[in-house]
Amino acid sequence: MEQGNGLVKHMLLVKFKDGVSENQIDELTKGYANLVNLIETMKSLHWGKDVSIENLHQGFTHVFESTFESTEGIAEYIAHPAHVEFANLFLSNLEKVIVIDYKPSTIPI
Repeated sequence: MEQGNGLVKHMLLVKFKDGVSENQIDELTKGYANLVNLIETMKSLHWGKDVSIENLHQGFTHVFESTFESTEGIAEYIAHPAHVEFANLFLSNLEKVIVIDYKPSTIPI
């Protein structure tokens, strides 16, 4: 297996608290996406809602995946004041979250 050119993905699986409206989720998502404009080491953000028919989501409803060029880039992102401020707001709206950082790999066939 080959790891991709040092890229690192930062993935969150989240379940918002009951009572957090779709409008609030939209605003939080826009705020998350805006971090790409504020934090140089954050290269992109993709997100989506669970659409699986397997019903194995364990209550998690949304996924957020951002891309960084290195694990050091993630460390800079986590410490950045814009992230700290946003994370305090974002996390206060979550019932539960899982965070995983990984280096994408390919399997030669």
